[in-house]
Amino acid sequence: MSVYKKITEIGIKFIPKSKLFKYGFNLSPMYRRSTGRVRQISNDLLHVRVKIPLSYKNRNYVNSIFGGSLFSAVDPIPMIQLINLIGDDYVVWDKSAEVYFKRPAKENVYADFSFSMEELDQIKQRVLEEKEIEIVKTTLLTDKTNSKIFCEVHKTIYVADKDFYKEKRARKNKNN
Repeated sequence: MSVYKKITEIGIKFIPKSKLFKYGFNLSPMYRRSTGRVRQISNDLLHVRVKIPLSYKNRNYVNSIFGGSLFSAVDPIPMIQLINLIGDDYVVWDKSAEVYFKRPAKENVYADFSFSMEELDQIKQRVLEEKEIEIVKTTLLTDKTNSKIFCEVHKTIYVADKDFYKEKRARKNKNN
């Protein structure tokens, strides 16, 4: 069990999960280095908003936000959000990402991450039927009003039934 998972198990006894999620990200050394900051999380964790401020820490040679900062600020959010939304009966992994830079980000950038209850029900139903699936979540990195798109990120996330995944790993280890 990871340190973050242990902290979460203890923390949710004292702090709402949404606040723990927000401050856990913002205080985590690995996330802080991205320069992104989680600004808002709905109480049900279905919506997360991240801000990536333009600063000396992420400004590149041409005075825009370094592409690595843009990607690293959004990279972990959908997977961890989904893990917390669907529960412990599933294995959830980031599988791949595609990043499309649209224009230089010479101002603060924002990203919104959302899941609907219908989408979560569909994921659970597909896993029930197929045992393992992949979903693609798209995140737009925009200005504050969502009128300019600076970057588009497509994350492929693997989701499996936990028991199926354990059996699959055991079979694979047995064959090696």
